[in-house]
Amino acid sequence: MKRVAKYYDILIMEDRPADIRLIQEALSEVEERINISVAMDGEEGLDFLYQRGEHTDKPIPDLIFLDLNMPKKEGKEVLRVVKNDDRLKAIPIIVLTNSYHPQEILEVYKLHANAYVHKPLDFDDFRKAIAIIVSFWLSTAEIPPKPE
Repeated sequence: MKRVAKYYDILIMEDRPADIRLIQEALSEVEERINISVAMDGEEGLDFLYQRGEHTDKPIPDLIFLDLNMPKKEGKEVLRVVKNDDRLKAIPIIVLTNSYHPQEILEVYKLHANAYVHKPLDFDDFRKAIAIIVSFWLSTAEIPPKPE
């Protein structure tokens, strides 16, 4: 049975305001009801996920967009922490990055990322990529229930 939700919670872990804006714009064009939260560095992202500090009342996300090159704690370290935590590891994590290095791709998948997506430079291509990701994860695939 398909999970019925009023909205889905998506966490964008990205430090570049221009990329955040592009992701938000792309998400706003998707038919799903989405609540978007943003963490500008890896430490803030982990605080959000562990509901620490100013994030104590924030929802656990249904889906995470993760940039690899972030300040304070890089994306691979965030991925390592989340995917080794029994409470959080089922959350799908989509790595969105500007880099394209085969060794990095392999490393990210070994850390249990759910997808490695190169950020398209063209906005229309970027929008289409986000729409496909969201369509798959929130409409086609079954996402796990939120941890308690």
